[in-house]
Amino acid sequence: MAMAVEGKLEPTAKEDPAAVIAFARDQGIKFADFRFSDLLGQWQHFSVPISELTERLFAEGIGFDGSSIKGFQHIHESDMLLFPDPRTAFVDPVLEVPTLSLICDILDPMTKARYSRDPRYVAHKAEAHLRETGIADTSNWGPEMEFYIFNSIRYGQGVNEGYYHIDSAEGIWNSGQNSGPNLGFRPRLKEGYFPCPPVDQLQDVRSRIAMALEEAGIDVEVHHHEVGTAGQTEIDMRYDSMVSMADKVLVFKYIVKNVCHREGLVANFMPKPLFGDNGSGMHTHQSLWKEGVPLFYDKEGYALLSDLARWYIGGLLAHAPAVLAFAAPTTNSYRRLVPGYEAPVKLAYSARNRSACIRIPTYSERPQLRRLEFRSPDPTCNPYLAFSAMLMAGLDGIRRQIEPPAPVEADLYELEGDAASAVKDLPGSLEEVLFALEADHDFLLEGEVFTKDLVDTWIAIKREHEVDPVRLRPHPYEFMLYADS
Repeated sequence: MAMAVEGKLEPTAKEDPAAVIAFARDQGIKFADFRFSDLLGQWQHFSVPISELTERLFAEGIGFDGSSIKGFQHIHESDMLLFPDPRTAFVDPVLEVPTLSLICDILDPMTKARYSRDPRYVAHKAEAHLRETGIADTSNWGPEMEFYIFNSIRYGQGVNEGYYHIDSAEGIWNSGQNSGPNLGFRPRLKEGYFPCPPVDQLQDVRSRIAMALEEAGIDVEVHHHEVGTAGQTEIDMRYDSMVSMADKVLVFKYIVKNVCHREGLVANFMPKPLFGDNGSGMHTHQSLWKEGVPLFYDKEGYALLSDLARWYIGGLLAHAPAVLAFAAPTTNSYRRLVPGYEAPVKLAYSARNRSACIRIPTYSERPQLRRLEFRSPDPTCNPYLAFSAMLMAGLDGIRRQIEPPAPVEADLYELEGDAASAVKDLPGSLEEVLFALEADHDFLLEGEVFTKDLVDTWIAIKREHEVDPVRLRPHPYEFMLYADS
């Protein structure tokens, strides 16, 4: 259990490294932990005694081996620098030893320039580019993070075998087990949204996760059981600006995994871990603001949307296949994004309609709440790159005044004939979205937000380490189909 720390660092004090250092020492913090994202979105870290956290370190950085991080440097150019961002400081709510965590930016030690493959730098550049366009000065982001909480997950892969096995005390497949007292009360397939305990067996676990998030400075709006049996869960954070929210996504995943681990459970963010039940998405709410005024609202527009919002949607739909190379970036993402199974694969937008890949929430007519929800991303993405790609697609739509297809009010899966053929589907595999990114990435290079080098590196890593290895291996279900052929 984490040791208690009495105080919290006020947001204004976080601007000053000296105040962060003083707070850490006053609160009995023992270690400073430096964290940064690799290219694919996994957090990396190392720790120093709190005595080593000095103003000089904030000013001059601390070195690490960039050649050991996937997608970063070659061995002959391995030295890199981390610069902790004092604004990101938080007391880790899950570690036993009092630890101050800081998210870092990456610089080249030779040039002192920001590192072009640092995902956080891409998001910083995207925010700067937004301001430079004059269109808006702020983009707000609200990802809805879905995930499963299992009791056990086993998997293995060899020359002669490949398997996975998931178990959950809440899984409906355990309704007939009698190895001990079977207390029943399990959500049936697709019936987890959202019964009370004891069917929902994870209420207290989610509450403890939410409390830990609050301790880390993340405002939680709601938590609940999601549709799937076996512990599908959603915990929603209050919206924030792009870089700050991308930071929070990685803090969120870290805290979820560690609180579950402490409870003897395992959190799983795969988009489709279970056959026959709902996958886990990251529905991403987004809006543009200027001088405190929401720009997506127009009381005369469809679903109260402004022209600017409609063009943003047009750009996002036009570039969606390329965007998904960053926003739904795994082979497993396309086990979820399958036509006909309630997945958001239809390239359309609509008010209230959850079968469209872009939904306009209609809970309130307040201008401040007018936003769009892009429903196709999932939580395996690197949030810095995914948010940046979505923003750049939307801005391209505004710049070129791209009109989206007319909104569709009907259930998109019930359409027939010409009406059905008029609505296109998203690509159906990681391989397809990588080809789309290869053919359509000029919009990402505007303002030098993304670099050609980063795009090429991303595509190469995904093909070499994910597409090809999955394609080359027999699938377990192929033995059900063909073993007796």
